[in-house]
Amino acid sequence: MQVSIIGAGLAGSECAWQLAQRGVQVTLREMKPEKKTPAHETDYFAELCCSNSLRSDQLENAVGLLKEELRRLGSLILSCADATRVEAGGALAVDRHGFARMVTERVKGHPNITVLPGEVTQIPEGETVIATGPLTSDALAQRLQALLGEDTALHFFDAAAPLVLAESIDMERAWMGSRYDRGTADYVNCPMTEEEYGAFWQALTTAQEAEVHGFEDKMVFEGCMPVEVMARRGRETLCYGPLKPRGLKDPRTGREPYAVVQLRRDNQEGSIYNLVGFQTHLRFPEQRRVFSMIPALHDAEFVRYGVMHRNTFLNSPRLLDRYYRLKAEPRISFAGQMTGVEGYVESAASGFLVGVETARRLWGLPPVNFPQETAIGALGLYISNQSVTAFQPMNINFGIMPPLDRRVRGKRNKNAELSRRSLEIIEGLREAVLP
Repeated sequence: MQVSIIGAGLAGSECAWQLAQRGVQVTLREMKPEKKTPAHETDYFAELCCSNSLRSDQLENAVGLLKEELRRLGSLILSCADATRVEAGGALAVDRHGFARMVTERVKGHPNITVLPGEVTQIPEGETVIATGPLTSDALAQRLQALLGEDTALHFFDAAAPLVLAESIDMERAWMGSRYDRGTADYVNCPMTEEEYGAFWQALTTAQEAEVHGFEDKMVFEGCMPVEVMARRGRETLCYGPLKPRGLKDPRTGREPYAVVQLRRDNQEGSIYNLVGFQTHLRFPEQRRVFSMIPALHDAEFVRYGVMHRNTFLNSPRLLDRYYRLKAEPRISFAGQMTGVEGYVESAASGFLVGVETARRLWGLPPVNFPQETAIGALGLYISNQSVTAFQPMNINFGIMPPLDRRVRGKRNKNAELSRRSLEIIEGLREAVLP
């Protein structure tokens, strides 16, 4: 039994691992290092844009639940993430290069996985998983368009935040701490007075943007919005979003500042920091000019500027079933963000489910029923829900899972109960799922 997988991002790597662990021979095709997209920096598999791309690790948060489900079911991505994590309060942040290197080494070292470099321009014969991500190469995208039809591919724009050298941050104008003092003091907090914020906001909303063909504000995914697009929605919008000062008391004054820019470690050594929530497509000189108006960053050295790129996703409710299989041609499955699961953890979850179910089908076993009460199941049922009239990419959230059958007071308590219910189901499925 043999399966071809195109793409070695988080979804493709996870899928390859799950198939290989179940005795299936895998040919994994990855176009790096011969060809890269604008979002790629290294030759490693499973490359992340920033250290905190895996987001919250708390069970009161839906993505925290999704990670715990994957942990308990033997996920490669979660195993490598936990092994390379860096402190970030209640979030699962990782050393990006260490994480990607570990995933790459484990995938390449598996005896059932053969890695073939180079761009794929044709859909292979036989069992195939397409996990080429939101930046699928033009040649393959044209093949998919011919296979799927003209009206089945949509797109939106996504953005990544700038990185600065830790040693260039003015710590006399900043302090270390986490919101409400939760966890350890992992964030650099850069306060702004009302006057400083006003000048910054004015500069941000009038700064020159880089040319991005076809870009419109309405095409930006709400969960990854460029900071300048958010700022244009109103003078105080940022103060209720990424610059929210709640729970952050400046130790020099004992009070919450008017606005706070948070910086988060991007590598294990703590030498590089990410501007939290500052995804952007401003021109590079404008990024330096405007972001240097943040007092603690007046002399910041930028090691990477923010970038903007197009993400492509399928009209999945029309095309795919709950196991990410192409309904018109079940030998072909899709995995990752191109299916409409938004986020790295969600992509890994889709790859996990495709790998498990493809292996079971090839071995003549029935599919595992991941119900909507589980985060893994809820994602698969969301992307295949034909009643959705305007399909858009979706992060995992408790809103796409069934409510509890009883009232629980308090949002955190309710979410904790939803997670407890899900994990009880996952425990009951472990014996069937684990190889």
